[in-house]
Amino acid sequence: MIWSEPIRPDWIDYNGHLSEAFYVLIMGNATDSVLSRFGMGPQYPGRTGSSVYTVENHVRYLAEVRGADAVEVRSSVIGANRKLIWLWHELWAGERLRATMETLGVHVTDGASSAFPPEIAEQLRAAVVPPPAEASGRIRPIG
Repeated sequence: MIWSEPIRPDWIDYNGHLSEAFYVLIMGNATDSVLSRFGMGPQYPGRTGSSVYTVENHVRYLAEVRGADAVEVRSSVIGANRKLIWLWHELWAGERLRATMETLGVHVTDGASSAFPPEIAEQLRAAVVPPPAEASGRIRPIG
């Protein structure tokens, strides 16, 4: 699944590259695109009383986005169970990987975690691919 988005001039920081918050914004927009693909887009909450909330993100900033007009996010479902969806996003500019983000989302109904509807759960399970080696990383102490 691919999401593309133009870089806005006001997203560029005083160092001349994409400010860190906008990496998350762009990959968050990719999350919304993935959810829409499975029928959980903007109309889903109003239609069903349910939604997906992000409960955790892990971002790795690998290279600056500088001088790019647009970026592309390549997304995969790397895990899913009754209530959770685990996504892997890769943010590319040009032919270079610039950042990754893992997102863990929980399906909710009326503010409490709930199971995905059976048809969505089936689609999610069918879309799961193995996590890349870099998934499930953590920050390790230095020194």
